[in-house]
Amino acid sequence: MDRSASPLRGALYALIAFGIFSTHDVVVKTLGSEYAPFQIVFFSVLFGFPLISIMLMRDRTDGNLLPRHPGWTALRTAASVITGISAFYAFSTLPLAQTYAILFAAPLLITVLSIPVLGERVGPRRWGAVVVGLAGVMIVLRPGQTDLGLGHLAALTAALGSATASVIVRKIGHEERSVVLLLYPMMANFVLMGVALPFVYRPMPVAHLGGLALMAVLGFVAMLLVILAYRAAEAAVVAPMQYSQILWATAYGVLFFDETPDFATFLGASVIIASGIYILFREGRASANRPVSLTRGRPDTGTTPRASIVEGMRTHEDEAP
Repeated sequence: MDRSASPLRGALYALIAFGIFSTHDVVVKTLGSEYAPFQIVFFSVLFGFPLISIMLMRDRTDGNLLPRHPGWTALRTAASVITGISAFYAFSTLPLAQTYAILFAAPLLITVLSIPVLGERVGPRRWGAVVVGLAGVMIVLRPGQTDLGLGHLAALTAALGSATASVIVRKIGHEERSVVLLLYPMMANFVLMGVALPFVYRPMPVAHLGGLALMAVLGFVAMLLVILAYRAAEAAVVAPMQYSQILWATAYGVLFFDETPDFATFLGASVIIASGIYILFREGRASANRPVSLTRGRPDTGTTPRASIVEGMRTHEDEAP
């Protein structure tokens, strides 16, 4: 057993990390009330590049930046870009707690996508958990009782895009260089959002530019903490900590945005979280591959490094002579 292993320390690292992620999303929501998501994503990537460059300078693995699986890499890049713009828009327009509740559906969608992409076998119990979890999403959305808008569609799109990107990482992650998985979505976001920027750009005061820089730092620090959490404890301990974000969302919503989640949001979120945790433990026991629901707990937006990719880079570095 690894002497550095400590479930309590791993859980604590994860709780702090997801608290930082929630703070990151507060900045997204605050800026999203004044700027288009294209502009926020563009500058988020721009300010993230120096941090990523410092990290890449330590990557001693030999190779080039050409993907070994160009088709899958292109699909994952597209999914990451769509996830980023959709998630940022959802945070800008929906209450924080409601956005998180919908995004928590991603592990359920990962289970479904693992069948055609990874050849996973999903038994009746996990199918039942997926159905129950999707019912929880319907409880949050309440179609017919509330007006569903582009924000709800964006959150659902972000959940699906995140699930798609995660499953593809599970499929090609052992063969594709981590730097490729990291840089391609960031470059795609930088180029595509840069093309759209002239049509939506609004001048930003120094304080708002500082907020964008803060987003980059928060995302980077949180990812490093998630890595430490997975090194200290098993995924079964760390992964469920992502759901603590609903508590942060509730607190931040009340403090900064005058949002008070209603009973339906809490009920639906509870159903989704229970289903996700059940699937996590079922896959940990039944899957022949590494459980696909262990997605490091954060949508792959292509704006900040994903913990699983950064961890892969560090693993290669450790193995380098």
